[in-house]
Amino acid sequence: MASEIGVAVDDVLLVRQVHEATVAVASADRLRPWPRPEADVIVSNDPDAAIAVRVADCVPVLLADETGRAVAAIHAGWRGIAKRAVIAGVSALQSNYGIRPERLTAAVGPSIGPCCYEVSESTYQSFRDAGHHATMLERWFEPRPEGKFHLDLWRATRDQLEGAGVVPDNIHAAALCTKTHADVFHSYRVQGTNAGRMIGIIRAA
Repeated sequence: MASEIGVAVDDVLLVRQVHEATVAVASADRLRPWPRPEADVIVSNDPDAAIAVRVADCVPVLLADETGRAVAAIHAGWRGIAKRAVIAGVSALQSNYGIRPERLTAAVGPSIGPCCYEVSESTYQSFRDAGHHATMLERWFEPRPEGKFHLDLWRATRDQLEGAGVVPDNIHAAALCTKTHADVFHSYRVQGTNAGRMIGIIRAA
């Protein structure tokens, strides 16, 4: 992957993902060697490095401004969405590099889809406790029997991107379910602890 994207292996910058909304800044003046901090959002303006997140059902979101000079990689499972990791990524590009949200393009990769992502009442409660508006919860959660819900991470991701100021036409989503297509993608829901990981990777121009 490093060879394909044109960087050294040591310049593929990963983080220790902890299902939060913490941002790691990987600018050209970053620490070397990269300490791989605990975070689920990485932003960078360094063309000599690539930033990446690893997923196996969670949502990978890649952001770039229209010139390509600043980029972000976001790992967003349900906990990250509840904690607004996607919004944190957009905000970090603006605060660190002065990138206005309307200048961003977003790529949303394969993840578990609303068809297959059954969650419990406690997950719904976590979103409510995090202060998400009732109208958003109605859009994202479909009630199912026995107190379960189907959670639409795709819609929640798009809503958060748009809410952060990203232009709807600039959001490009794969809309491919990792559980449905577990023969092609890695899916923790299907393969459990044996699941591999996919990588979402991006590099500044």
